[in-house]
Amino acid sequence: MRLKGLSNTLLILSLLLWNAQAAAALTIEITQTVDAGVPVAVVPFGWVGGGAGLEQDVAAVVRADLDRSGRFKNLPVRKMVAFPQTGSEIDFDAWRRLNLDHLVVGQIRPLGADRYQIRFQLFDVVRKEQLAGYKMNTTARDLRTTAHRIADIIFEKLTGHRGAFATRVAYITSIKQPGGGREIALNVADADGFNAQTIVSSPEPLMSPSWSPDGQRLAYVSFEGGKPGIYVQDIYSGKRQQVASFPGINGAPAWSPDGRRLALTLSKDGDPDIYVLDLQTGQLRQLTDHYAIDTEPAWSPDGRWIAFTSDRGGGPQIYRIPSAGGEPERLSFKGGYNARPSFSPRGDAITMVSRVGKQFRIGLLNLRTKAIRILTEGALDESPSFAPNGSMIIYATKVNGKGELAAVSVDGRIRQRLAMQVGDVREPIWSPYSKAQ
Repeated sequence: MRLKGLSNTLLILSLLLWNAQAAAALTIEITQTVDAGVPVAVVPFGWVGGGAGLEQDVAAVVRADLDRSGRFKNLPVRKMVAFPQTGSEIDFDAWRRLNLDHLVVGQIRPLGADRYQIRFQLFDVVRKEQLAGYKMNTTARDLRTTAHRIADIIFEKLTGHRGAFATRVAYITSIKQPGGGREIALNVADADGFNAQTIVSSPEPLMSPSWSPDGQRLAYVSFEGGKPGIYVQDIYSGKRQQVASFPGINGAPAWSPDGRRLALTLSKDGDPDIYVLDLQTGQLRQLTDHYAIDTEPAWSPDGRWIAFTSDRGGGPQIYRIPSAGGEPERLSFKGGYNARPSFSPRGDAITMVSRVGKQFRIGLLNLRTKAIRILTEGALDESPSFAPNGSMIIYATKVNGKGELAAVSVDGRIRQRLAMQVGDVREPIWSPYSKAQ
C-alpha cells in the first residue's frame, strides 16, 4: 500500500491524538557540553537602593543561560574572590589568578513603581579592558526577559554569533485526568522553560504549532468537533480565526517569511498535497499534484522554496518546490526514510527526521553537498526545529516511555533535555526573534 512507507511516522504520527496539560513548565538538564568552555564569572549584581533588594537574581539567570549554551564555564559564586559592582572596583590580577578570561559585573537601581534600571559591564580579564557596557530599564515582570537579553549580548560579544536566550518555544503537552481522559494544551514558554502560559486547551487533539515571523501569532491544528481544522491565534489577546476546514486532512501549517501566507497539507481533492493559502484574500493555490502523499511543508528563509515530505519515490524523502510553482526536486538520497524538514535560518541546511536501522533520529542535510549527518541517539526523535540563530535544534523524544523535549547543537557537541514533572510533551517549535531583539 502507498501509506506503508509513512505509517505511524509521517501523516499518522503527525495526526496522533496527543493531549496536553495547561501551562506546563519545562525543566532543563544539560546532558552533554563541549570539552572546555570559555571561563567566565558573572558576579551577583549589586543593589543600589534601600530595602532588601529583589527576589529575582538577575545574575543567576544570566549564568544559567550561559551554562545552557554549553560554550562557557561559569565560576561558582562561592569561589569568587570579590563582588565588584562596577569596572572601577575590579582587581583584574586577582581574577586572572583564577584562570578567568571574562568577567561580568552589574548594578540594579530601583526607579519606583516596580521599575528598575540595570547596568552591566563585560570585561576581558587578560587585557583588562571593557568589551561591552549597557544600561537597561525594565519592570518587575520583565526581569527574567531582561536577564536573557543581557546573556544574549554577552554571548554575541564573546562568540560572534547572535544569542537566542530571550526567545520562546511553543509545544504540545499531555496529562492524564482523574476521570481517565486527557487534557490537551498548546503552551508557550521562555527558551529556558520558565514563564509557561497556555495558548489554548481542549479535550480534543491539538498539534503542529507554527510561529508567525513576527512572533505574535501561532497557527496550529485542532480537532474541535471531531475533525481537523487549522487556526491562527494571537498569543497575547487570545483572538483566533479558523482559516482551513476542508473535507479530509487539514494539517501542517507553515508560515511564509513575510507572514502573509500559510503552506498547508490538504486532501480535499483526494490525495494529500501542498497548498498555499493567502491569509488576506483567502485565495488557495495548489502547489503539488501527485498521487503520492505530499505533506509537512516548510518555507526557506528567503521565501523562494517550500521543502516537503513525499513518498513519491517509494519511501518518505525530502523534496523542494519553488513557492511560486514548478517541478519538485528531490533533496535527500541517503537512507530509506527522511521526513519533517525544517530550514536553518541561513537556508543552507535542513534538519529532519531520519531512520537509522529501526530508530528515528534527528539529521542535518547540507543543501550544498546533500550530505546527511545524524545528530541524536534516541529511538524515536521527531519534530526538529532550529533556534533563530541556527546554533541549536529542539526536538521531541521518548525517555522511558515518556514524551520529552531535547535540544542538540548543530555540531552535535551540546545536548539538553527539557522535561515536565508529569505528563508528556512534544511537537516543539522555536520562536523567531521578536522585533525588540
